[in-house]
Amino acid sequence: MSEIIRYSDEDLQEFKTLILEKLEQANQNLEMLKANMMADDTTPTFKALEEGATTLNKEEAGQRAQRQQEFINKLQAALTRIENKTYGICRVTGKLIPKGRLLAVPHATTSLEGKEIEQARKRR
Repeated sequence: MSEIIRYSDEDLQEFKTLILEKLEQANQNLEMLKANMMADDTTPTFKALEEGATTLNKEEAGQRAQRQQEFINKLQAALTRIENKTYGICRVTGKLIPKGRLLAVPHATTSLEGKEIEQARKRR
């Protein structure tokens, strides 16, 4: 019995639909974060504590926006792998990443086995 080397076109379409949904939501979240960062508090404030809290909130929003952009980039890379029909192949082991993992983490590039191998290499 030969091992499956890639997902079927039907499976790839299912993953693409899921990723496009996540991408749309991620872009909406990013726009909301950007809007929050750019919001100018026009209410005059004279308390240093309030100003510090406002600055901290904007910094945190900036960090969340950066993480959201990284997530979007990973989703877009996953779409490219779907188009190339290489989606779902572990970059460490070369084996198929289980479908359940990809449904949970659609931008995954490693299987759990591959992730363990990478972590073991880092510990050396």
